[in-house]
Amino acid sequence: MAKTTTQSSSTTATIHDQKLVRGKGGELHQIAEGDAPVLTTAQGGPVADDQNTLKAGPRGPSLMEDFHFREKIFHFDHERIPERVVHARGYGAHGYFETYESLAKYTRADIFQRAGEKTPAFVRFSTVAGSKGSSDLARDVRGFAVKLYTKEGNWDIVGNNIPVFFIQDAIKFPDLIHSVKAEPDRGFPQAQSAHDNFWDFISLTPESMNMVMWVMSDRAIPRSLRFMEGFGVHTFRFLNEKDESTFVKFHWKPKAGLQSVVWNEAVKINGADPDFHRRDLWDAIQAGDFPEWELRVQLFDQAFADGFDFDVLDPTKIIPEELLKPIPVGRLVLDRMPDNFFAETEQVAFMTQNVPPGVDFSNDPLLQGRNFSYLDTQIKRLGSTNFTHIPINAPKCPMHHFQQDGHMAMRNPVGRVNYQPNSFGDGPRESPRRGFRSFAEPLEGEKVRLRAESFADHYSQARQFFDSQTAPEQKHIAMALTFELSKVETPTIRERMVSHLLNIDEGLAEMVADKLGMKKLPKPADAAVTPRTDLDPSPALSIVRNGPESFAGRKVGVLVSPGADAALLKKLQAALEKEGAMMEIVAPKVGGVEAADGSWIEAKHMIDGGPSVLFDAVALILSEEGAEHLTGEAAARDFVADAFAHCKFIGITAAAAPLLRKAGVEPDADEGLIDLGGQKAVEDFIAACRKLRLWSREMAVKL
Repeated sequence: MAKTTTQSSSTTATIHDQKLVRGKGGELHQIAEGDAPVLTTAQGGPVADDQNTLKAGPRGPSLMEDFHFREKIFHFDHERIPERVVHARGYGAHGYFETYESLAKYTRADIFQRAGEKTPAFVRFSTVAGSKGSSDLARDVRGFAVKLYTKEGNWDIVGNNIPVFFIQDAIKFPDLIHSVKAEPDRGFPQAQSAHDNFWDFISLTPESMNMVMWVMSDRAIPRSLRFMEGFGVHTFRFLNEKDESTFVKFHWKPKAGLQSVVWNEAVKINGADPDFHRRDLWDAIQAGDFPEWELRVQLFDQAFADGFDFDVLDPTKIIPEELLKPIPVGRLVLDRMPDNFFAETEQVAFMTQNVPPGVDFSNDPLLQGRNFSYLDTQIKRLGSTNFTHIPINAPKCPMHHFQQDGHMAMRNPVGRVNYQPNSFGDGPRESPRRGFRSFAEPLEGEKVRLRAESFADHYSQARQFFDSQTAPEQKHIAMALTFELSKVETPTIRERMVSHLLNIDEGLAEMVADKLGMKKLPKPADAAVTPRTDLDPSPALSIVRNGPESFAGRKVGVLVSPGADAALLKKLQAALEKEGAMMEIVAPKVGGVEAADGSWIEAKHMIDGGPSVLFDAVALILSEEGAEHLTGEAAARDFVADAFAHCKFIGITAAAAPLLRKAGVEPDADEGLIDLGGQKAVEDFIAACRKLRLWSREMAVKL
């Protein structure tokens, strides 16, 4: 890992007479002076450092004796009754993982030894901040947790749809979540980060700036759980039979490509169908359109880690894919929904420390804290240390141990012996050859609460992420920041955030400041490390540049009226089925309409319950009389206006012109409105839909 130059610890600001002092890793410490109370443990013991866990050297592993961290995380784990503290709103599915080729060169993990072998899997997707009753399309990180039932025990890859995180040290996790949850004195906002507490914390936590760019991007409002990436976030290790170590980072790539919504669309989807992501996953699997991801790994050695521009132990940083190409090693397919939502999706327990022999941990301080915390979390949430007896959590390989009794015990050791070593030749024994072995990493260092100086660059990768986006995506980030900060009532918090943005992109900062009505720009935030401007953009970080190659798995909503052209409708449906896409009919009445040839067209939605935000593209197959009637329906006008405003492709018949104009859209407004009356018009419409959005329209509609 390349060395960076940092400024020495110094006071960087004063807030309410409390000094902010920068640590060696660039983190800010708020120091009690004057009448400010001293932070203590629940036992009253004064706390010297609330920003860093106790480690064996600045880059070493976290130490068990850290009583302050344990008390803090222990209390946090027990805060919610009965739902999860975070990731409360989730949805899961069963499936399998299929290994491509043997990875024996890198790891002795059994799952990677035989090409073509299938391993049972369960995946739970989730939002982070909201409660169980919140909406699917909140702007939020999405949990992407995979449980692989390997022949050597359960392996949990507990990740997110974003490869970085807000914080570098697990001791700050309770503070982060407290800040983003509903403010405790009022109980709102729910599942939203657009409030003072969150942005106050973030603006005082510069290490969050890379994650802020990600979560203000369209990554935080995915169109479908099927169309988003997953990441292991941290750096892990592979160990082979010789116990040789290779660092590894995990990436899940959706076969269907990436796709998100725009914010105005997300708000309306939450109103029309707050279960939009759940329904989408359910419908896809029930229809046999099984979601699929490819597991790719970034593999690198210590020499690469030492030469990389950033610290590979820092969870707020990525290794760009253009610098280190992820290697495909297997595929994940989801093909079955749970038999019972509570028994499986709600009771499933993921833990980062669940790894098979051949997979090991790095000293990432966030990962170290997660490994410590998750067991306690599951015990609290599921009521007993025996939560592994619940079928969804039980390994599918043989189990042999001496754990017994306790609440919810469904099995106990059989026979006389429940301990080892014993004299009777009974019971399991340890296996140095087959058992889990940690990498014998040489360690030395003082027992300290410090953050490594190599963690101190907080802005360079945030700039790289922003530079890697297309112009529409950059605009969406600016608008998201503007919206979020417009809900912040304290002017100094808004100014502090703009000062951070000036270290990321001056144009971005100026746009946000202007939209917020700031009369002048603040000074750029004092950076622990001078932000770099020489990092190449990474096209892999853009959603638009990594969209699908076809329209497969997507959905067209077709608005019909009495007298609609049934033959055209059938032609469109056949073409969509050939593409692997779906079609749903929207009509003035839910029963459907009579077509021009006297046949009956069944409808999935009535117009009031089937807005265009539910679809990836729309078509208007109307009769002249039907279109004229629909001009008086507000829901029909919104169907058209929203589809146009959200840059979707719209297939039209000539008779639809009055409805289009009533919605403020000219039939020839742009190339995204496609006349379905021509010989190859249907094929042209589907070909256009593969692009998902006509982004050139965005400047006209001013999303």
